[in-house]
This record gives sequence, structure tokens and C-alpha cells, in this order.
Amino acid sequence: MEVLLRQPFSNVQLELLKVFSHQLSDSELLELRKVLVSFFAQRLIQQADKTWAEKNWTDQDVDIMLQTKMRKI
Repeated sequence: MEVLLRQPFSNVQLELLKVFSHQLSDSELLELRKVLVSFFAQRLIQQADKTWAEKNWTDQDVDIMLQTKMRKI
């Protein structure tokens, strides 16, 4: 019987562990956090833009969504 071992870390986590295996100063850590936040924010914006275009949303559609309770319990 073959046993498959699951890696507890994602590929991103493994890469970051390798690259940042040394201590960073507080200012360097803050700078790194800003870079990571910017990276993921840009990805989120791109995905939102793609969804906006696919659904042909207008500013009026978004205004309606903002006034509508959409959460499902």
C-alpha cells in the first residue's frame, strides 16, 4: 500500500522560508509586508476587473449591490 505524505506548506510558504531564513530588521519586515500587501491587492483588483467585465456591470449595478443585503445565513 502506497502512503502519500502531504506537504504542510504551500509552494509560496516554502519559497519564503528559504529566501527569508535570516532575521530582518523591523523596517525591512515592514517593507516586505507592504510589498506583499501590494502584490495581493493588485491580484485582487485584476480579478475584480475581470469579473466586472465578464458580468458587464455598470456603476449603477454596483450602486444597487451596495444598497442590497446579499449575505446568506
